[in-house]
Parts: sequence; structure tokens; C-alpha cells
Amino acid sequence: MTELIGLVAAGLTTLSFLPQTLLVLRTGQTDGISLCMYALFTVGVAGWLTYGILVGSLPVILANAITLALAATILGLKLRVVLKPIRERLPARV
Repeated sequence: MTELIGLVAAGLTTLSFLPQTLLVLRTGQTDGISLCMYALFTVGVAGWLTYGILVGSLPVILANAITLALAATILGLKLRVVLKPIRERLPARV
């Protein structure tokens, strides 16, 4: 029963990232997303995934593996937007 509660809770919290990820993928808009928050969150989720693997907790592993993929997608798109002006100022490669 404990494992089931963990799986349900993990599923719900993980699913909460799906609408944001789909919206960002569809629109490409990341203006309202904090780069610092998503960077810290993504590193934290990677830490939880590592912890889950080390202790062998299926709910922790599943939830954080999926959440890491979703959060990293959003973070990657945010970084692309933030770094675009910097890339445009760099000299062209020969």
C-alpha cells in the first residue's frame, strides 16, 4: 500500500509538468519562466533520481526520471532563448 501511495503521488506531481512542457514546445515562449528556478529544479530532480536509484525506490525513480526529462526540455528551450542574443554577437566562424 505504501508503494501504491508513492506511485500515485509521484504520478500526479510528475503529470503537473506536462502542460507547461507542451505549452513551451507548442509556442516556444519561455518569457515567464525563471531560468534560475528551472536550473536549480532540474539539478535537484537529478539528485532525487540519483537518490531513488541508490535506495531502489521505484516511485522516486520513475517520477524523477520523467520529471527530469520534462524539466530539462523546458530548461533547454529557455537556455536557447537566453543565449540567442549572445550567440548572435559572436563573430562568424570561418
